Amino acid sequence: MSSLVNFLKQCDIFYQLTPAQLELVANICQETTYNDGDLIFQENSGSKELYIILQGEVDILINRGGGSADHKAAAIARLRRGQSFGEVALVDEGLRSASARVTQKDTRLLLIQREKLMMLCEAYPQLGYRLMYNLAADLAMKIRNTDLRIREQLLYKPQEDKKR
Repeated sequence: MSSLVNFLKQCDIFYQLTPAQLELVANICQETTYNDGDLIFQENSGSKELYIILQGEVDILINRGGGSADHKAAAIARLRRGQSFGEVALVDEGLRSASARVTQKDTRLLLIQREKLMMLCEAYPQLGYRLMYNLAADLAMKIRNTDLRIREQLLYKPQEDKKR
């Protein structure tokens, strides 16, 4: 079993895929290297790729200014080895809801093109089912975490003084 297959086996989105299925996924992966500060993709850009971190760290950023260049982007998550991002591109090819920026020198990512992965899922329905199940579970967890953060902000943020 190749080192890439062993790595994919440890990633949550490929949980319970067989070695043969992991080999098929490994064959469509493209490794890319970025340096500290490199922008992987920009918020509101088109999306057709899934990324998995092989080495390094990536910040997921949102623009706090509603599109104005004057406002600084805020990091909402820091992702590390084995974590994926850009998975919504697999579902709808819509616009990115956040930006992704590298935070370490020599960060290595696996890039998986949506079209290739969808063809693989169609050709191997069991692989497609398991992958989509795992992606749904990952997205559900991210939604729950976001919901908890919003609730925390709403419930525990100090109340502003009432105007007299």
